[in-house]
Amino acid sequence: MTTVNSDPDVTTNNESDEKLTAVNSPFGSKNKGAFGAITKSIDQLNQQAMAAKDIEARLREGSVIVELDPALIESSFISDRIGHDKEAFAELIAAIRDHGQNTPILVRPHPEKTGRYQVVYGHRRLRAAVELGRPVKAVVKELSDQEHILAQGQENSARANLSFIEKALFTKELDERGYGRDLIISALSVDKTVVSKMLSVVNDIPYDLIIDIGPAKNSGRDKWYKLAKALRDKTFCMDVQLHSTTDEFQELTSSDERLENLFAFLNTKSKKASETAIVAEPRKWTSPDKSVAYEMKRKDTQVDLKFKSEDAGEFGDWLSEKLDQLHAEFKDTKSGE
Repeated sequence: MTTVNSDPDVTTNNESDEKLTAVNSPFGSKNKGAFGAITKSIDQLNQQAMAAKDIEARLREGSVIVELDPALIESSFISDRIGHDKEAFAELIAAIRDHGQNTPILVRPHPEKTGRYQVVYGHRRLRAAVELGRPVKAVVKELSDQEHILAQGQENSARANLSFIEKALFTKELDERGYGRDLIISALSVDKTVVSKMLSVVNDIPYDLIIDIGPAKNSGRDKWYKLAKALRDKTFCMDVQLHSTTDEFQELTSSDERLENLFAFLNTKSKKASETAIVAEPRKWTSPDKSVAYEMKRKDTQVDLKFKSEDAGEFGDWLSEKLDQLHAEFKDTKSGE
């Protein structure tokens, strides 16, 4: 057995047990330097691999800003914006072109496509990078779907750049995907009452009409509440949808103006409806013995009955018990016409 520092030409009596090493190799001492260089290279490669793993870990933890090719990045699986503000986007492009991208976007490794990414927030900055033909600065972080939603919602709420109706649509999409109210509340930093009202608004106002109106960033939630309430009347709803296709509406460049235009249209329709509503004269009847007085006021979808007498309560009870019979007689009369 050769020791670590023995001459490679000197052997022991038990040659079958001899192990070749860098120092007792049959290639001789002239190759020691080459083997040492190889060993050094392997060590360097190991160090580089460890460094790469460390960088990869830091990337996935979101502690490193990198530059990514925008072509490798896809939109969030949850939409949170309606349309695009062309003027504001042009200003963003100019700012990034002149001063660079100061704030990175947040992306996560795409959950279904290897080598690709998904935006958590920063869609406008990504679009600006595409327009400018440059890489986008990003933080890459491993996130679950729920963590993705929380980060996206909280970032947009903190920046206060989402309008009420955009948040309402975001809420509806999360609700339809089966995410619980607690997650929605945390993502948007609102309470249960606001979440319920948001869902009510986007359920009462047709989706296509919301898109036609746009984000209306300067219009508060009260206007959307009022519009939703008005559109519960199906006739009004159809009239408003038809009005949204007119040139008067479509030529308005501001979404806030379009929302105001619909209110003006609704007010005009309501006023005309009130002016043309047919209010029937009250019908009155008094029993021959003057013991009971009856009055009926009829409206489009409502009839008000009033009885006056000392025993009006008893007569009302008796009439209530006869309603099934009276209604059947009424139906028979209608069918015989």
